[in-house]
Amino acid sequence: MHTNSVWHLAQINVGRLTAPPGDPRTADFFGALDRINALADASPGFVWRLQDESGNATAIHPAADPLFAVNMSVWESAAALFEFVYRSAHTPVMARRREFFQRFEGHYQALWWVPAGYRPTVDEGLARLWRLEKFGPTCDAFTFKSSFPPPDQPGTEVDMKPDPWCVGRA
Repeated sequence: MHTNSVWHLAQINVGRLTAPPGDPRTADFFGALDRINALADASPGFVWRLQDESGNATAIHPAADPLFAVNMSVWESAAALFEFVYRSAHTPVMARRREFFQRFEGHYQALWWVPAGYRPTVDEGLARLWRLEKFGPTCDAFTFKSSFPPPDQPGTEVDMKPDPWCVGRA
């Protein structure tokens, strides 16, 4: 896998839980968090993920809605993140997202390039989701279906062919 030492790929995904922590409807989701986070941490190309002192991001509430959940991470490349999302033990858990998360209006995932070593903020991630919703995929905010290369590499929009049931938009 090619590692770009100048640029890394940031991602945000958001959702509204079907029920709060402790509710049987979300028990499998919360039960899998530590395992999936450990898998991400050990995955090739993983750089960073948003977390609080509990080791995950479920207590971080960027909105007044306590069921609104946010997840962010940074990866060495789009290919590294793609492998984790679609070709690891993360995939079966993600395939059950409709059990754990309500249907989300608009884009729930955005990707963008950041300088290596940079850690994006939640506000920045939410702004990228807004850009994607407002302007569609651009080099500033995109999806796996409409992916862009790092700023210092030539190329145009590419479809990485994500599984049709998960392309980053409800």
